[in-house]
Amino acid sequence: MSDPIIRLDSIEKHFGNVIALNGVSFDVRPGECHCLLGDNGAGKSTFIKTMSGVHRPTKGTITFEGRPMSFASPRAAMEAGIATVFQDLAMIPLMAVSRNFFMGREPTRGWGPTRRIDLAQMNAVTMAEMRKMGINLRGPDQAVGTLSGGERQTVAIARAVHFGAKVLILDEPTSALGVRQTANVLATIDKVRAQGVGVVFISHNVRHAMAVGDRFTVLNRGKTLGTAARGEITSEQLQDLMAGGQELARLESTLGGTV
Repeated sequence: MSDPIIRLDSIEKHFGNVIALNGVSFDVRPGECHCLLGDNGAGKSTFIKTMSGVHRPTKGTITFEGRPMSFASPRAAMEAGIATVFQDLAMIPLMAVSRNFFMGREPTRGWGPTRRIDLAQMNAVTMAEMRKMGINLRGPDQAVGTLSGGERQTVAIARAVHFGAKVLILDEPTSALGVRQTANVLATIDKVRAQGVGVVFISHNVRHAMAVGDRFTVLNRGKTLGTAARGEITSEQLQDLMAGGQELARLESTLGGTV
């Protein structure tokens, strides 16, 4: 079993007197999809913001590629190889797919006063990367606003992978999608995982998590309730664990005493 790309141990995050995270531990390995599950208010958003450099942990340690790490900003985390795709996707609907794909990272050609954006390279790379993810665009100049929700998610994921993501954090990527679009996004996650990228899939939908997940960690009120590998837990048990119901005692043996 390969070593984790990133490991977070006993993470706490306090906002004044409010304890948003209280001793959360989590890691992700190359080529796996580790699902972070929890109901609204469980602490999922705070945790991924801590992982991606938005928040600094109040307590706890972060180890990235075997070295202690403290990300000063989201850009520092991004440069290290941690990419986050948030629900709003940070895209401009009226702008072309290729321009959104390279936003802020446009390749250039020429020197000095003749330097200009290399549109040909942008277009070629965008079309190739989208084909890898199973999306056939009409053209690179197609406006992002004309794509389905699932296709927009795929653009954001393909962009992150192209620019060197080692860990890809997906914040509720299927929450506002229909059945067909959800299937497309889950298929994209499978393709990314096959490339050796570690995927953190945040969701409150157990069915979607079970479709692609290799391991499952449940958060409840800022605490880790348990981690289980595929085959060690059923969707019904995961749902009960998320709800914090009567199944907790019985699941202690299933999860090896980690509940």
